[in-house]
Amino acid sequence: MHYVSYGTPGGEYAPEHRAATVTAVNDDGTVDLFVMNPSGVFFNRGVVIDDETKAPGTCHWPEYVPGG
Repeated sequence: MHYVSYGTPGGEYAPEHRAATVTAVNDDGTVDLFVMNPSGVFFNRGVVIDDETKAPGTCHWPEYVPGG
């Protein structure tokens, strides 16, 4: 999965896609993630899967790149 970080309120850092592993699938359709950053790792529970808008604070399946 890709987790989309929030970035900073002032815009110094934009939201970024981070590598994540699903650790649980919840009854409400959300997932629990193990998220990997360049500066460390963290767990995030109850994350909404958003393959359409890919909004900050959500996750989505990685984009397919033909020939990549």
